[in-house]
Amino acid sequence: MKQHQVLKIREPVENQTANIAVLGAGGLGMAAVKMLSRKKEMKLTAIADKTGYVIDLEGINPGLLENKKPGDIGNRTDDAITEIIKNSGNFDGIFIALPNLTNEFIPDVVSRFADHGYSGVMVDALKRSQAVEAIFGLDDRLRDAGITYITGAGATPGLLTCAAAIAANSFMEVTGVDINFGVGVANWESYRATIREDIAHLEGFNLDRAANMTCAEIKEELDKRKGILHLSNMEHADDVLLERAGVVSQEKVKVGGVVDTKNPKKPVSTTMTLTGRTFDGAVSSHRFILGDETTMAANVVGPALGWMKAGLEFHARRIYGVFGSAEIMPRFVQ
Repeated sequence: MKQHQVLKIREPVENQTANIAVLGAGGLGMAAVKMLSRKKEMKLTAIADKTGYVIDLEGINPGLLENKKPGDIGNRTDDAITEIIKNSGNFDGIFIALPNLTNEFIPDVVSRFADHGYSGVMVDALKRSQAVEAIFGLDDRLRDAGITYITGAGATPGLLTCAAAIAANSFMEVTGVDINFGVGVANWESYRATIREDIAHLEGFNLDRAANMTCAEIKEELDKRKGILHLSNMEHADDVLLERAGVVSQEKVKVGGVVDTKNPKKPVSTTMTLTGRTFDGAVSSHRFILGDETTMAANVVGPALGWMKAGLEFHARRIYGVFGSAEIMPRFVQ
């Protein structure tokens, strides 16, 4: 198999703090900034959104980004991602927290890193089944490039998907997985990309329509619904990830939830319920419940960094290619 020339310039050193780049400076990206500032094993060395970027290999002071809005990040440019790609040899891991309002967008971004010769770890928090399937389609390409990639590594898919994979082991057969999430945000504009993607799941909407709505139109739609989005039978990649992990077929996985875009309190508790049949014929369910006080950002970014650490361990062992979050246990980042 042909091996591509790679740009990796940082030699692996035991106990070395990993350089992390974050793509996206919305709600999840800025949550990653705050979380990384409290970690010892990782440090933020780059961040970019669609109009600007910051790179500092000594570590970015989170105070410089505090209260910054998307579009107001560091050095202004029309192609910030290219700047990160050009400097990618300095980064051990890249967390992708970009909007995903077309299924091809993030796979295309990932392909650019591989084509440029990046060899490191990449983690995304993709939600849609089609987008995750497109990432799996890059497996050979990323393996050749020396990239270890973990997809669907947020809350759902991610934390709850991995919990389902563990819970399945009590049973001989899994008959269903039901994920029901509750999300509360004080101001929808803090998580514009996430809310847009949720709106795309509503009856009468799709990705293209949601992507082309103005902020005023989004606000009008939310006001019409009193800020509450009721979502059911979503195209969520938990199904793809659990089937690939050999847990259950896609059609037996159901995902839905309630999002309150005007109140930080969760409208319902977030739960994952797995039902199955044991070796002695009993039918039962395991339920995993997230604490109501944990925010969406905490439940997405924390696990994503945990999978980043697992990816770094895999990469150090020269294990490359695409993995789903249900296939690998995340590690806790100190």
